[in-house]
Amino acid sequence: MERRSEDAREVGLRTDRAHGARIYDYILGGKDNFAADREAGESSLRTWPALRVHMQANRSFMHRVARFLATECGIRQFLDIGTGLPTSPNLHEIVQSVDSTARVVYTDNDPLVLAHARALMVGTEEGRTAYVAADMRDPQTIISSPEFLRTLDLNQPVGLMLIAIVHFIEDDAEALRVVRQVLDVLPAGSYLAMSIATDEFDPIPLAEVQREYNRLGETLVFRDRATALGFFDGLEMVEPGLVQVHKWRPDGSEAPGIADKDIAMYGAVARKA
Repeated sequence: MERRSEDAREVGLRTDRAHGARIYDYILGGKDNFAADREAGESSLRTWPALRVHMQANRSFMHRVARFLATECGIRQFLDIGTGLPTSPNLHEIVQSVDSTARVVYTDNDPLVLAHARALMVGTEEGRTAYVAADMRDPQTIISSPEFLRTLDLNQPVGLMLIAIVHFIEDDAEALRVVRQVLDVLPAGSYLAMSIATDEFDPIPLAEVQREYNRLGETLVFRDRATALGFFDGLEMVEPGLVQVHKWRPDGSEAPGIADKDIAMYGAVARKA
């Protein structure tokens, strides 16, 4: 633990504050987290025991979306904003298993995530993976970065992945601005895939989870269905539209018997015409 603490200081981590990616890592059984993250995770699990099921369902949603975009939509390049800590299979592993030439740009604002990404997220020789250290609240940094511009061909469609990330932006207008600013530079035929936190299915314990995240220094904002739909205005929604993530094109890979009240995330995919 002492060595990990020294490493954390070297990359400039704020280990005294919980971070969404590291809380996620802890709840899913990872080891790349610190005391504040574990405290937030344990407290949230006591308040809402379904949190682990919820997070696993969200991860499964990402896997299905990635396969759908690569297999059925022919998307061969992806921008993943808010990557989180590596948990195999990662996005590039899924899409490069469909086409080894697929390209992925990962972005995150946690130095620990980027350090692990560079070490562990190694793609095929034919394809390419790149990593951008940036805060999603500053999308211009992402879309003007050399890594983004060298890796993705903006004459060809891109799959924009915003999985379980906009709930870290408190203001609805700012969250919408971030999404739109990135979408605006992507060509027609690109796709937006999002999962968006909601408390509409079990609001009482989720209010306590939100308070606990806030107490430990991490933002957590739930959005209702109408607000979630607003992110897809002007896009062509893919069936089945905006649904809880475990209901988006289930393929048998997700856990059986999931109750709606145990999933606090809407998910959808839509095409830019």
